[in-house]
Amino acid sequence: MALGVAAVPFTYVAHVLGVVAIVLVFVWNLHFRGGLAWNSDNKALIFNLHPVLMLTGLIVFGGEVLGIIGIAAAFKNHNESGIANLYSLHSWLGIGVISLYGIQWIFGFVVFFYPGGSSELRRESVPWHVLFGLFVYILALATSSLGFLEKLTFLESSGVAKYGSEAFLVNFNAIITILFGTFVVLSAISQAPPAADDYAPI
Repeated sequence: MALGVAAVPFTYVAHVLGVVAIVLVFVWNLHFRGGLAWNSDNKALIFNLHPVLMLTGLIVFGGEVLGIIGIAAAFKNHNESGIANLYSLHSWLGIGVISLYGIQWIFGFVVFFYPGGSSELRRESVPWHVLFGLFVYILALATSSLGFLEKLTFLESSGVAKYGSEAFLVNFNAIITILFGTFVVLSAISQAPPAADDYAPI
């Protein structure tokens, strides 16, 4: 089922918003938070990898690998800083999202690539695969929003001005990310451009 509008305009807007979201998360973590590091005496620099990799890797580029590294950075930061792991709704949903992405990837690989299901199984699986993928993506966006909120709340409780430029940037980054995700979903449920002549559907 597709919306009765072309997907292409939505994809253009999504691309612009994706670039803006990536720029904002880098500005936040490089300028306001002091940079990025995998190993550092300043454990906050390790954590800074988490929002950068989760937004660029998982939300914008859809890369589970960068998402896994982003989660590993959060665990590394917590473990080296003596902070408990998996205590918040954001962390619970995050583990759920990356697990569901993994299930979606394995299902797609087995049914559509190797060993590959019958043409009937593939045809019947496509709408469910798409629906499940959209569900996981929307859940990832919600988890990202919770992450922005959680981090900003911690920063404000440790002295970052509630109406300062960093708080404004983080909130704006969250809004841009939500808008980006909205346009990605609209692109996915709208009418695709006509297929090339040599395209063979499943």
